[in-house]
Amino acid sequence: MVRHDASDLAIRLGRQAEAVCRYYLSSGNRAGRYWVVGDVRNAPGRSMFVRLTGPETGKGAAGKFTDAATGEHGDLLDVIRETLGLVDFKDVAEEARRFLSLPHPEPQERPRNAHIHPAASGSPEASRRLFAMSQPISGTLAETYFRNRGITALHGTGSLRFHPRCYYRPDEHSPTETWPAIVAAVTDLAGRQTGAHRTWLNPDGLDKAPVETPRRAMGDLLGHAVRFGITGEVLAAGEGIETVLSPRMVLPHMPMLAALSAAHLAAILFPTSLRRLYVLRDRDPAGDVARDSLIARAESVGIEAVGLSPMRGDFNQDLREAGADALRAALKDQLLPEDVARFMEG
Repeated sequence: MVRHDASDLAIRLGRQAEAVCRYYLSSGNRAGRYWVVGDVRNAPGRSMFVRLTGPETGKGAAGKFTDAATGEHGDLLDVIRETLGLVDFKDVAEEARRFLSLPHPEPQERPRNAHIHPAASGSPEASRRLFAMSQPISGTLAETYFRNRGITALHGTGSLRFHPRCYYRPDEHSPTETWPAIVAAVTDLAGRQTGAHRTWLNPDGLDKAPVETPRRAMGDLLGHAVRFGITGEVLAAGEGIETVLSPRMVLPHMPMLAALSAAHLAAILFPTSLRRLYVLRDRDPAGDVARDSLIARAESVGIEAVGLSPMRGDFNQDLREAGADALRAALKDQLLPEDVARFMEG
């Protein structure tokens, strides 16, 4: 049964070989009848070749690959297994069926000179694909970036991933570039991913990429957020990812979310379990408006709301310039005593 299921899935994936490669082997590109990439784990390079056309089975079948450097070979099920780090066939099969259920463009039907965009570019589905193609941040340039900003407590950050070559296009008239990027999943109250946020990084990981807009969001964002921890009765909400991760250095057990902008912070949706909301303010006019609006909304539905203010422009600046101990002391004075005992360390 497993062998028959695998054969059927491999054939179905082979019929959409280029879409599969664009999705799971994003570091590569098309070269004639092949997709060329570094290896089956999506490393940059040109030693692995995936057939994009050919018969459904047998020699030269669409979807078959060979790595000239290692001699490794296989089919698109192997690609899914290796790029996502899956072990059990049932998980590989489930991911293959999920992919096959998605709508995919047919690149060969486009006009010869048309620019090829990813399927449903900018949509919630495109954001889910991007997040699926990315990897956990441990040991990557994303971790380097956060540590350089004083953020070393990266527990419970499954909503953050890293993509080594994430597409960046300055505007519709410019060529597409690739930069390393932090990819954050934006989710609704049920945990369903509705969007993604990208922070493009410099190749050394020490700062954001030297591009005009190094942060961009995509998908359905209004009311949703990047979440850290499971919300119960208490939640802290702020604008930026670093703004939220900084207080987690001294409040490691408090659930938090990043709304990604002042306007979106004011519009977050409240979990039914929420009884007290801390609003992590950015010290600027937009931050003041977002704080006041969100506090008013929360209080109108019976949620206690407390504004938390940084000493400087934002909480990450506090962390970097004053250190964790000073940040802890400043927050301790603003939190309710029961939450200091419950959530604060040190």
